[in-house]
Amino acid sequence: MPRYALKIEYDGRPFAGWQAQADQPSVQETVETALAKLDPGFADGARIAAAGRTDAGVHATGQVAHADLLRDWDTFRLAEALNFHLKPAPVAVLEAAPVEEDFHARFSATERLYMFRLVARRAPLTHGRGRVWQVLNPLNAELMREGAAHLIGQHDFTTFRSSICQAKSPLKSLDEIRIEEIEIPHGREYRFFLRARSFLHNQVRSIVGTLERVGAGSWSPDRVATSLAARDRAECGPVCPPHGLYLTGVGYPRDPFAQTD
Repeated sequence: MPRYALKIEYDGRPFAGWQAQADQPSVQETVETALAKLDPGFADGARIAAAGRTDAGVHATGQVAHADLLRDWDTFRLAEALNFHLKPAPVAVLEAAPVEEDFHARFSATERLYMFRLVARRAPLTHGRGRVWQVLNPLNAELMREGAAHLIGQHDFTTFRSSICQAKSPLKSLDEIRIEEIEIPHGREYRFFLRARSFLHNQVRSIVGTLERVGAGSWSPDRVATSLAARDRAECGPVCPPHGLYLTGVGYPRDPFAQTD
């Protein structure tokens, strides 16, 4: 039974998240429904596994999943066929690649990359609505970078962890937080890039919401360190909304899509 990796892009707005749910639309179910048109195994209830189980409203430009199919496929034709059957859902298969049977989209991953988009401008958003978090006033990017520096490395991230997080431990290593500031018409966009092997539930949104308070001048950069050390969810800043968050990439010991580049 050949195994294929799929690189998937989606707009998270219509979905209750990646993971299949009994009574709500999900990205996983949408992809599996398309696969069922092509493969008898999925018509009989086979499942796919993904690198990141994104929450409701969260987007992806580089989600990775794997699927075991009953027949061999040319990877270009597989991606084309899936995209045909995915219409009109805002989900696209960017690439498909054959992988070894021990490849697992989630458990083989060595890092995950997220981007959060925040726009500061007075006028309401039109084109970016539902895809970025909007605030009214400009932020101080340098102060946010100072605050973010306190979070790099291995820490107990209890403060920045959802109260319903199911991870066994709050210890995580955060490898990178990079903040870019971009001038846009009538405002500014701030892009937060975070990289780690794995993240706790709501960790990225909790961090960005806290850093926004630093950029707005409500928090000092050092307060981020104090909040982290408290190991207390009540010490976290506001949790920002999901619609500015994107899963942009997943790292593996060997890039499963390198052969198709």
